[in-house]
Amino acid sequence: MHEDLYWQAVLSRDSRSDGAFIYAVRSTGVYCKPSCPSRRPRREQVAFFPAPQAAEEAGFRPCRRCHPQGTIQHDPHVEVVQQACRYIEAHSEEPLTLTSLSEQVHMSAYHLQRVFKRVMGITPRQFLQACRIARLKTQMKEGAAVTSAMYEAGYGSSSRLYEHAPTQLGMTPSTYRRGGQDMSIRYTIVDCPLGRLLVAATERGLCAVSLGHSDADLEAALSDEYPAAEIQRDETDLRQWVNILLRHLNGQQPHLDLPLDIQATAFQCRVWEELQAIPYGETCSYGEIAERLGDAKKARAVALACANNPVALVIPCHRVVRGNGRLGGYRWGLERKHELLAQEKEHKSQYDAV
Repeated sequence: MHEDLYWQAVLSRDSRSDGAFIYAVRSTGVYCKPSCPSRRPRREQVAFFPAPQAAEEAGFRPCRRCHPQGTIQHDPHVEVVQQACRYIEAHSEEPLTLTSLSEQVHMSAYHLQRVFKRVMGITPRQFLQACRIARLKTQMKEGAAVTSAMYEAGYGSSSRLYEHAPTQLGMTPSTYRRGGQDMSIRYTIVDCPLGRLLVAATERGLCAVSLGHSDADLEAALSDEYPAAEIQRDETDLRQWVNILLRHLNGQQPHLDLPLDIQATAFQCRVWEELQAIPYGETCSYGEIAERLGDAKKARAVALACANNPVALVIPCHRVVRGNGRLGGYRWGLERKHELLAQEKEHKSQYDAV
């Protein structure tokens, strides 16, 4: 089971995931289906099971609100997708194709692609990539060298690994293997039209862009995000990226294309890619983003991905609003979101008038 995806479904109360799995809460001893309306538990208290029987064998009892017993059998396609997931997990080190996978579950490749994405929220290929990353992490945590772990996880070359590692590991594989303890982060804080702007980066790209009023709060948040890293203030080497961001805020550089070194689940990657596609000076609703991802019911999950965006401005989560036009939330304050949108709209009208 790919727990990151399941946890996203729980957070968004995704009814379309009912039948794909159930989750149990250790502190209460109760198990529920993903759409259960009960208060969401903390992640560390949650365990996932493929079926109610498995949860009951582990000592959990069914929830009285969502009655999860028997939900696994409601959607006939869920069993096919579960079979496909088990096959991918067992053969993730092999060169799998959609055609070979469809033969295993006796379904056409086209139909499997659609059904898999509907149930899981991502494609079989993205699930395979997530499994390989998870296998790579396990190998390196156990002390394996990066090269051997790479081939054991199913990557045919280092280029294939590094194609996916920056977004899904948030650092290089070697750094991850050492627990991030040798990760070096440089940061600076400057004045900007929205208060104080923190810009932090590793050797691979930006890892944090934050807005706030207090330097101490911004520095504390960066330390909390990367507690094992070596963090140093740098007023010189980051100046080029800082200047680009300041020009962007002043309307002089509408489009940003900066290298990033951030952690993300497969779903977050897809959401953030859609955010970067929203044109300067325009907005999009959470529901519209969800529809572009293939499931209009995932608007809450989209909002959560926006809230977890670590690089303000570069990934423009401020351009996502509610369906009724209201601002919704913003990690760095609604006043800043309102000001950002107003500035972009004004600058865009000036460009259009030229």
